[in-house]
Amino acid sequence: MSRIGKKPIAIPPKVEVTLNGQTITVTGPRGLLKRELHPEVGIELSKTEVAVKRMSDSPLHRSLHGVTRTVIANMIDGVTKGYEKKLEAAGIGWRANVQSKKLVLAVGYSHPVEIDPPAGIEFKAEIVAKPPFGNIPLITVSGNDKEMVGQMAATIRGVREPEPYLGKGIAYVGEKIRRKAGKTSK
Repeated sequence: MSRIGKKPIAIPPKVEVTLNGQTITVTGPRGLLKRELHPEVGIELSKTEVAVKRMSDSPLHRSLHGVTRTVIANMIDGVTKGYEKKLEAAGIGWRANVQSKKLVLAVGYSHPVEIDPPAGIEFKAEIVAKPPFGNIPLITVSGNDKEMVGQMAATIRGVREPEPYLGKGIAYVGEKIRRKAGKTSK
């Protein structure tokens, strides 16, 4: 039995969870999240907790058990606390601005890169002082849906991934960039 899957999920006081067939809807102080769950996973809903049950011990049902429980727990956390990821753009003269909800990056290309947020995602950009690069932009991606926040952060990072020789690029805060030595001459 999955250790994660068999734990019941407590429902906080200001959160409402409803189940309509295999569609689960979670409503809380920060908004509403809706998701279609796999048809071969059983959900037991009471006023104070949600429990995930599996049909059998087949590999498919075992794999869905813990994942479904985690997805529902992330939805409940999303409508109560929300999620955010922070990225830093380390490069000389690089800038990040938010213009009418759109993130505009100037990261060494001949043109600015504009990224439109999907519904439920917000961008923030601020300047932070870091020693080797001077002032660098700090980009914050926030929202209620954990998957969407992670995907948007990965999309922003993909605009200019960190490179190992100079350490320039857009990286998550706290991410260790493995540096390589440059060429040596005789």
